[in-house]
Amino acid sequence: MLVGVLALAFCSTPAAARDYYGAIAFSQGSGADGYSTNYSTQGGAQTKALQECGGGCKVILWFKNACGALAVGKGNGYGSGWAASSGAGQRAAAKPRPSP
Repeated sequence: MLVGVLALAFCSTPAAARDYYGAIAFSQGSGADGYSTNYSTQGGAQTKALQECGGGCKVILWFKNACGALAVGKGNGYGSGWAASSGAGQRAAAKPRPSP
């Protein structure tokens, strides 16, 4: 369960016949994050998110024509989610999940 959650949402806005991609990268070790939105390819979005985040990061979520969110809690525990709106994406990211 995430306690004291900080949730951030980023949206890739769809246009008439074009897909837009976004991605979120995160380092659980350092708490660093990076994101990208409105890229024409999934790979481009992921590369930008990793560049923004820095070393030790991995892409934890990519999304297409949607909003992605990252929720970070105590000890850099995190959740991620995507949805059609930023609010719904934040709720998906912050939703409690069973421990592995």
